[in-house]
Amino acid sequence: MPAIYTFIGAGNMGRALIGGLLAAGHPTAAIQVVEPDAAARSACRDAFGLDSSAHLAALRADTDVVVLAVKPQQIQAVAAALAAGADHHTLYLSIAAGITTGQLASWLGQRSAIVRAMPNMPALIGAGAAALYANTHVSPDQREQATQLLGAVGLASWLDDEALMDAVTALSGSGPAYFFQFIEHLETAGMELGLTPALARSLALETAYGSSRLARESALSPATLRQQVTSPGGTTERALATFAAGDFPGLVSRALHAARDRAVELAQQADR
Repeated sequence: MPAIYTFIGAGNMGRALIGGLLAAGHPTAAIQVVEPDAAARSACRDAFGLDSSAHLAALRADTDVVVLAVKPQQIQAVAAALAAGADHHTLYLSIAAGITTGQLASWLGQRSAIVRAMPNMPALIGAGAAALYANTHVSPDQREQATQLLGAVGLASWLDDEALMDAVTALSGSGPAYFFQFIEHLETAGMELGLTPALARSLALETAYGSSRLARESALSPATLRQQVTSPGGTTERALATFAAGDFPGLVSRALHAARDRAVELAQQADR
């Protein structure tokens, strides 16, 4: 029998995970959606042919995995509403940034099996990168259910130390936005140099795609690949020197530290 997944929240990431399950062959009858927003329910129905409910009272009693796909600011209220019917045979999988398994256990019940996961936006096209952490109540079968869910939309890696999850959030969780912004700035700079908007965009996009694919498929490190592109005294060296003059490495480091610190703040705010 396939595992029964109930998604509480059907926003972009919730729908990406649902789409991944369906693409992997999971039956629609084994997926339930609870989403209070009418537009999100409609999008889920249009995309997957899945009916959904607006209320937690409709939660299936035979649910194996409850996926908490709501915003960090909403998760305590959702968990509190689930607590009355919490079952230690059910796996609760949260994708809310910053919210710890300890916090979730305090709201759901200390015996609850909980997995904390941090997927990212490329999961929408099956190219995501996610890290997962399980508390001590999660069984091997439940770990496999969580792996199947996140693995259906990309890379799924397990952590032994939950404290590292905030670093994952800063790197891969928020990371797509960093790359999108860099592509945006490449486009703008290209247009400033006289390229048409269409050409600047296509060159920036294909350069980003090709470079990422080469870095992923090559046995060489990104540093070595960068060196191979950089001829002494050439154009690339001049551009990289400009990045260095602006402390590009330090800027990236400070940005990730800021994102990590915000994830910690979100957890602290949820306890207030």
